[in-house]
Amino acid sequence: GRALLVLLLSATVSLLGGLIFGYELGIISGALLQLQTDFHLSCFKQEVLVSAVLIGALLASLAGGILIDRHGRRRAILVSNLVLLVGSLILTLAGSFTVLVIGRVTVGFAISVSSMACCIYVSEMVAAHQRGLLVSLYEVGITVGILLSYALNYVFADVDEGWRYMFGLAIAPTVMQFLSILFLPVNPVKLSSWDSDCQKGLIPLQDTEDRAAAKREPYQEKHYSFLDLFRTRDNMRRRTLVGLGLVLFQQFTGQPNVLGYASKIFHSVGFQSNSSAILASVGLGAIKVVATLVAMALADKAGRRVLLMAGCVVMAFSVTTIGLTSRMAPLAMARDCTAATGPNASHSLTQHPLTPVLPQSAVSPVPPAAGAGKSQAGPGFAATRGLTNVFASTQSKEVVPNSSLSQKRDLGGQSKKGTLGSTGPPLGAAPWAQHTVLNWITLLSMMAFVSAFSIGFGPMTWLVLSEIYPAGIRGRAFAFCNSFNWAGNLLISLSFLDLIDAIGFSWMFLLYGLMGVMAVIFIYLFVPETKGQSLEEIDQQFSRKR
Repeated sequence: GRALLVLLLSATVSLLGGLIFGYELGIISGALLQLQTDFHLSCFKQEVLVSAVLIGALLASLAGGILIDRHGRRRAILVSNLVLLVGSLILTLAGSFTVLVIGRVTVGFAISVSSMACCIYVSEMVAAHQRGLLVSLYEVGITVGILLSYALNYVFADVDEGWRYMFGLAIAPTVMQFLSILFLPVNPVKLSSWDSDCQKGLIPLQDTEDRAAAKREPYQEKHYSFLDLFRTRDNMRRRTLVGLGLVLFQQFTGQPNVLGYASKIFHSVGFQSNSSAILASVGLGAIKVVATLVAMALADKAGRRVLLMAGCVVMAFSVTTIGLTSRMAPLAMARDCTAATGPNASHSLTQHPLTPVLPQSAVSPVPPAAGAGKSQAGPGFAATRGLTNVFASTQSKEVVPNSSLSQKRDLGGQSKKGTLGSTGPPLGAAPWAQHTVLNWITLLSMMAFVSAFSIGFGPMTWLVLSEIYPAGIRGRAFAFCNSFNWAGNLLISLSFLDLIDAIGFSWMFLLYGLMGVMAVIFIYLFVPETKGQSLEEIDQQFSRKR
């Protein structure tokens, strides 16, 4: 009975950790629409607000590893829950732009520490044959959290100061996670003496070999300094190569950006009204949840390597297809980020021109019909675009704003047309009408990309990272790779528009396809299979191999 309880609590901690992460990343897109009018935010301020989470997360990935290694995984999660509660309260009660930014940085710090500690804690807590399932549950939580945040964006869209509720609701899952983890035993890895209580709590989860190894481990644990990550000792250098390769390829296959264009593609396929576009995006979100569940089921059967390679092949194929179809049927790219904050602008979101909510929302997905002055999009579309953006990546910290070229709107809502050079016809035209078949191919490719990411790179990167390092340096190593993940994301998202200007949209996607092929080769050569092995066996396997 106790073993089952520990298993269920581990699953709850993993799922709630992911849920909070996804929710905090997704909720900003809907909140921004209201914040923009309540606080009269300029484009630059909106970008600062969106990227504040990223700054907090980067700070956490630099400092969090030490916290996780020194004070244990369980305590790190408890601390991150408390920090998140503080951050959510700051946001809920915020009265100025500066307070909002402080709140978002705090939240970013908390979810980043929590994301690292949860994956490591759960991987150390359960038996080898359940590890893939339970660590992947974290990724399922993220996808569900993002879907939930969009549902709530929609619910509170027309509520006065609805953003306060949006930010405040994150408190509930945080408290639940805090309570769940209080009932879990401290990790055996961290015990200097093997106490009987922990033995009762943890051992039933693990089979005999695991049990013997866990009993030995507290006495055998080696101490590593941070610089050991780059030395040949215990083959640490190769482990670092595997970790960094995975997080960087996860970003450089283009996933932060591919979905920035999702809402535009939905539009071109004929999802003309706001509600149908929202449904289409929620559909994309649902596909992502289902694909992550598939990955969770297969992680311990098919293995990590197989899923990573299969996912990469499909991703490379689908971005290449998008690249080729967009050569034949170019999409017009333009963006707009100023709010209609005129004297007569009402609080109802439906009257605001669209706001690109997240970084890559480099796109205004609603090209006005030729001659139409008013923006036809309401909260639905903004939420949709945010949704598709956030879905671009889960654990992958996709929130990065862009600053260059913005298409201004004056108070009347008239749009001054400014399109990105060389990316196709002007916004007023509907260049897609004649390319129906190609548009559907593009849409299906996008769905394939989302599914492949959610089966391969999405969950497996974090699973492998939580397995390949020795216990003594696991927290710092995970945090080190994580900081590259956030930085890679920042780089990809910020350079996107400039690259499109330089080489064009379709070449950009063909480049992502090439990166996908390189990722397959990298995984084939360097990433070992870790399914069904205890953490000690994985450690020995790495230490032997040169």
